[in-house]
Amino acid sequence: MHFEKDKTYHIYNRSNQTIFYNERNYLYFLSKVKILIKPFAEIIAWCLMPNHFHFLIVANEKSCELINEKHRSNVQLLSKNIGTVLSSYTKAINKDFNRRGTLFSHNTKAKCLNDEVNNHNYAITCFHYIYQNPLISKLCNNLNDWKFSSYPDYAGLRNGTLVNKELAFEIIYYDKDNFSDHSYAIIDDKKLKGIW
Repeated sequence: MHFEKDKTYHIYNRSNQTIFYNERNYLYFLSKVKILIKPFAEIIAWCLMPNHFHFLIVANEKSCELINEKHRSNVQLLSKNIGTVLSSYTKAINKDFNRRGTLFSHNTKAKCLNDEVNNHNYAITCFHYIYQNPLISKLCNNLNDWKFSSYPDYAGLRNGTLVNKELAFEIIYYDKDNFSDHSYAIIDDKKLKGIW
């Protein structure tokens, strides 16, 4: 993964197996994100699903800092920290469930969303797509009911500290008054291709 300062990215990883088994797992993962991701990027939106996760972030200066590790040189700090979140979470799950091996079967992807095609702002599409995941997967009937996303923060149901709502307004111009209605709107499949 390569990040550029002030660019917006859709970060995601999908596994072929369950990665979050219970509420404690979701909360542990988020605690790692709060320590290792939040100080090094502005988080605009997030959603954790039983077998994958999504983050919409804006890279900052710290995201792009280069560090040297024993096994590789000139790796960006945010990229390293994302790897640390996943490896430490995997170790915790392996210990709790007496299992071995990898938990995430794919590499984490970071898709830059700053390139507009046909004047379409892919950050807006990604923002709402992230929140629709639990509904599409039939994990809930109402987006208010899925607590493992930042949707409740934007809907005014929770005062979470992980997302930067002010920056979200500047970047994606989310309509505060009609946020819930827009979050339920069906996204055109053609627009989704730009967020992957």
